[in-house]
Amino acid sequence: MPLPIKLAIVFIGVPLLELTILLRIGSLLGFWPTVGIVLLTGVLGAFLARLEGRRVLAQLHRDLAMGRMPVAEIIDGLLILFAGILLVLPGLLTDLFGFALLIPWTRRALRFSVGRRIRRMTETRRFSVITFLD
Repeated sequence: MPLPIKLAIVFIGVPLLELTILLRIGSLLGFWPTVGIVLLTGVLGAFLARLEGRRVLAQLHRDLAMGRMPVAEIIDGLLILFAGILLVLPGLLTDLFGFALLIPWTRRALRFSVGRRIRRMTETRRFSVITFLD
């Protein structure tokens, strides 16, 4: 699928779907309970993202102290950052995906996919890594 179509789906389709879901829930529960749910998931998600981020950061420090390259922790950190962004955005669909990224075994499955994609991008020269040696 071409990139412009993917971007259109993300920036137009997802918000429309989120709005539809929120309107449906609002018609069932009422305005203030719906706002409460959105706020609660945002606050709870930010709190959980912070806890999980600290856990991954501690593991990253342990790996560095042992002389290991913390590739998994770096990818986990990026996924947790993305989860935090999704959880702060208003909407229940983004919250579900954000909460899923905070679960370590779900993130592990996605980490494998992200790692494979990065490897493929470096092999086809669509992505490069520059290192500086002392």
